[in-house]
Amino acid sequence: MDRFARLASRTLDTPIAFVSLIEEGREILPGLVGLPEPWAGRRALPLSHSLGRHTAASGQPLIVQDTRADSRLRSNPAVAALGVVAYAGMPVTDSDELVLGSLCAIDHKPRHWSDEELSDLGDLAAACSADLRLRILSAENRAVQKVLETARATAERAQSDAERLEREAQAGLDHVELLLRASEELAQTSGLEDVRRRLRQLFVGVGKPAYVGLLIADRNELHRVPDPDISSSVEREVRTLPLGAAFPSTRAMRERRAVLVPDRKALVAEYAPEAVGFFDRMGLSTILCLPLWGRHRPLGVLAICWAKRHDVDVTERATLTAASGYIAQAVERALYLDERISVARELQAAMLTDLPLAGHVDISAVYQAAADDHMIGGDWYDAYHLPSDASGKPTALMVTVGDITGHDVHAATIMGQIRSMLRQATLDHPPYSPAAALTALDTACCTLPIEAGGTLVHARLAPVDDSPDWTLTWSNAGHPPPLLRSPDGRVTALLAHDILFDQSLGPAQRTERRRRLPPGSTLLLYTDGLIERRGHDIDAAVGRLSALLARHGDQPPAELLSRISHRLADPAPADDVVILAVRIP
Repeated sequence: MDRFARLASRTLDTPIAFVSLIEEGREILPGLVGLPEPWAGRRALPLSHSLGRHTAASGQPLIVQDTRADSRLRSNPAVAALGVVAYAGMPVTDSDELVLGSLCAIDHKPRHWSDEELSDLGDLAAACSADLRLRILSAENRAVQKVLETARATAERAQSDAERLEREAQAGLDHVELLLRASEELAQTSGLEDVRRRLRQLFVGVGKPAYVGLLIADRNELHRVPDPDISSSVEREVRTLPLGAAFPSTRAMRERRAVLVPDRKALVAEYAPEAVGFFDRMGLSTILCLPLWGRHRPLGVLAICWAKRHDVDVTERATLTAASGYIAQAVERALYLDERISVARELQAAMLTDLPLAGHVDISAVYQAAADDHMIGGDWYDAYHLPSDASGKPTALMVTVGDITGHDVHAATIMGQIRSMLRQATLDHPPYSPAAALTALDTACCTLPIEAGGTLVHARLAPVDDSPDWTLTWSNAGHPPPLLRSPDGRVTALLAHDILFDQSLGPAQRTERRRRLPPGSTLLLYTDGLIERRGHDIDAAVGRLSALLARHGDQPPAELLSRISHRLADPAPADDVVILAVRIP
């Protein structure tokens, strides 16, 4: 948070900047620069001195040229105590867009805040918000870890109980084995689909059930979780049940207790004709439905069904109820992880750039996530126009493709920071040299420091005066080589590159290369997930990619990328993939 405050202070050239979070009775300052004592040491302000509370209350930026002339703020004690004259504050929000506080810059003299300064402050506030969201996510992941540890402890206790049961009654061996498998198998599950798959393997041979189903509660319905590997007529026919339906599973959910239907006679006597017809068609006779309890609420129902009448005695019922406890823990953990992973994916996707309307060039990009939902990667792309002059000629375009080392939330966080820092480094170094921007990025990463490492290609496309041609200038930090297709269909790999960027390597003096692009040229940038496969040669993969570009490179970039992703991308990629194409019409 101090880093965001320093960036805001340097970017807007103000003596004071801080990140504030509003609490009941005070405003805490997790990040600050330039604030005098005693406030800097306390890292907090009383609400009487807070200007950020106005942003928290309205949810809108608070921009003031002179607080002494502002009727809302001139009586605020901070104006005199802290020398707050000019003030600019942008909201900092959580993943639900709830305003937590603000990122603000303060000057001791009246000041007109330019649109560019406010835009930069807004970008920093957005990055700060993303960082806070990921910190909240990290804390929640630690809570998940605690749940996992509890599950392992429970598994150890279950194993001890199982050993005691085995000594007491050999006849109950099948039930003991079920509890053992439940404690071992379900403690390692990741998502809801994995839980459903292991359920099928868990109940094999235990009382020989014909079908074991998992139904999850969502508002006023039960949704059946289908087996990901085996198609079942039960799951095809009834996917969703309203809680008011007269079925054994919905009754178990409504009454929050185990429901046993011993035979068809009991089914006909107590349930709706729709339920009787359904179980008749499925060939099921005895049904046991057990509610699955989470820590705070029922999560759903476990349905165990036998084709022939099956007498569920006290011992078996107790065993199945105990097993349902392990299943409930696994389901609760799976629902939590699925939700957290979904949030992390959304955050990662939010960091990817909306491509600009390039106008004089055609541009398209594709992002494909890894098949493993837990692999939250650091692959990214960026594209934006450079400032234009008054001549009216086409503006230059910056494009970047990069890959941050790692496959976790931390990698996604670093990716967002590096993307923003590289943009700032580019715009701060006219005439916008890619090498100068990368050199500045290296220096910043080593100075701050940021634990960042990876590869990237950073390029500028600029029109040539009095010519339809464009100039490509690029700098490569250890990234797979860009491919350039000339109008006659020849493809050249731009092999020149410097070392990758990594904090441990120290600052590097980056170099850049330049090519003239006539109309009809196509530039292709990509990450290593497109060409790397275990046991396959990378050079051969680059060769196949070059052949595809030669054959289809005259098509619009969106169609070209569609062909490439369908031909080369792994149906179940082990790594994220980014592809970006730019074509000079």
